[in-house]
Amino acid sequence: MFEKVIEAVRQYDTIIIHRHSFPDGDALGSQIGLYELLKENFPGKTIYKVGDEPRRYSFMNGSVMDVIDDECYAGALAFVLDSATEELVSDKRFRLAEKSVRIDHHIYCETFTDIEIVDTSFESCCGMIAELSLECSLTLTPKAATAIFTGMVTDSGRFRYDSTSARTFELASYLVSHSVDSNSVYSELYASDLSTVKIRAAFISKICVYENSRVAYIYNTADETAALGIEDPVSVSRGMVNVMADIKGIDIWVNFTEDGEKVLCELRSGKYNINPVATLHGGGGHQKASGCDVADRAEAMSLLEELKALTEQDK
Repeated sequence: MFEKVIEAVRQYDTIIIHRHSFPDGDALGSQIGLYELLKENFPGKTIYKVGDEPRRYSFMNGSVMDVIDDECYAGALAFVLDSATEELVSDKRFRLAEKSVRIDHHIYCETFTDIEIVDTSFESCCGMIAELSLECSLTLTPKAATAIFTGMVTDSGRFRYDSTSARTFELASYLVSHSVDSNSVYSELYASDLSTVKIRAAFISKICVYENSRVAYIYNTADETAALGIEDPVSVSRGMVNVMADIKGIDIWVNFTEDGEKVLCELRSGKYNINPVATLHGGGGHQKASGCDVADRAEAMSLLEELKALTEQDK
């Protein structure tokens, strides 16, 4: 699957690795993991990783991004990881590179690089990077393995989501066998300071059920998030959506968060393919985990109506 990728790597002396904005563990894990793999297996090449701040995932070793000039892209190869659309990519200068490669596991939306490796059967982009390492017999360092394992854990929901397969566990075993301290990874991922626990409690207290359906939601106004001291609505919208997971009788849950002139929407389900609804509102993602932005609260309620209709199809 990765023959063209390795061929491109061999052809270029400068390689620049991108991923999506507001990175989660999978975006950063695949970026750091690929960076470390290429540094170890292709010595002599100049390799950078670029993008916006890691925020919640700044604990990951290698999460500090490089600051580079436009001139670095001249005659370079650019990677784009874990990004379903061009709009989502952090630092659009990948377009300046001589050649570009995308590795992604999201539902296909568009082609925007020269070489496209998109496989939705993987639970994570990190899983694809692990497969690249294994398939191409690359030397895997503990630092690379730990970054990749971290992203695999986050995007599989600690191996609970139904995207998890036998291959997921095989690749996780491959990673752990290269000196991954899984206890340390879990400790960093799931430890919360007191302020975060209080914010989570505030979110839980606001859970609503939409019109006696199997759809739960939380709607956060700009004033409410400001009162909680939340400075990064994107991270909180994504990070708090699963306080509604595992509620009996709820099959779909959505977290709405006002952010300037738009409302951020994070959609999740344990049963239904909610991706078409997110796509209808200009978003995308996975079948059971997607996101989009809507204009206002009225459109948010309309989205809930569409999700309610989805749950009624099997009555």
